[in-house]
Amino acid sequence: MNFNNTLFRASGTGYIMTEPRSKADKDAGNLSESAKTHLVDVYVSNLYGRNTDIFSKHITKGLMVEEDSITLYSRFKKKFFKKNELHLSNDYIKGTPDLYVGASVDTATHIIDVKSSWDIFTFHRVLSKDINDMYYWQLMAYMALTGATTATLAYCLIDTPLILIEDEKRKLMYKMGAGTSENSEYKEAAEELEKLMTYPEIPIEERVIEFVVERNEADIKALYAKVKKSRVWLNDFFKLRNPSLLLAEYDSEVEAIIVNAHE
Repeated sequence: MNFNNTLFRASGTGYIMTEPRSKADKDAGNLSESAKTHLVDVYVSNLYGRNTDIFSKHITKGLMVEEDSITLYSRFKKKFFKKNELHLSNDYIKGTPDLYVGASVDTATHIIDVKSSWDIFTFHRVLSKDINDMYYWQLMAYMALTGATTATLAYCLIDTPLILIEDEKRKLMYKMGAGTSENSEYKEAAEELEKLMTYPEIPIEERVIEFVVERNEADIKALYAKVKKSRVWLNDFFKLRNPSLLLAEYDSEVEAIIVNAHE
């Protein structure tokens, strides 16, 4: 198998952009150990058609309320947005931006990526820190794919779907050892849980948090460089897993030396 043309998902570019620990490796632009771990997953996905994506409760909610988050964001911005379904790619990366501003997604001037927070606490915690590195590189990849000059990461606070609330209640009952939903202590805790996961009284303007990122050509260039290094690493890893390929390369080199010697 040849990984020379492998395209990296925008959502995963943050893994290969993690910095190695040593200064020498950083200066050389080498891959970090975290990047190599991710590349093993890429290798398995490409070779065996398996996927490491696990549907945690956070991911499940995000998928279930995606349209609600887009609607909330549209109301927040007082502008209609529709989910983009067009997949984009170039020579290095691929991805599907959520929303965009412009005539079309591939000529967009601005990209918006929507994230649905699990609850009101995780929603507000993003205010205490800079933009998540994984999301920064995802936005940079989207800008590289579209030509957009700016991008927004929009966190939305959306009511948790009833099916997930009921699932959390079942877990709560088990943890409390209540035995029945009529247990008074459980009923009180379940009410607090439901309040934690629904927000009908909170104004729209308090349910969206935005981070705006500007296009950085140096970072995009660095991203492409890491993609190239990642492809070399994947090819080398494939050869290590298939020793016969290394032997074939060795035989070819020996044969070339013999031919050149006779000439």
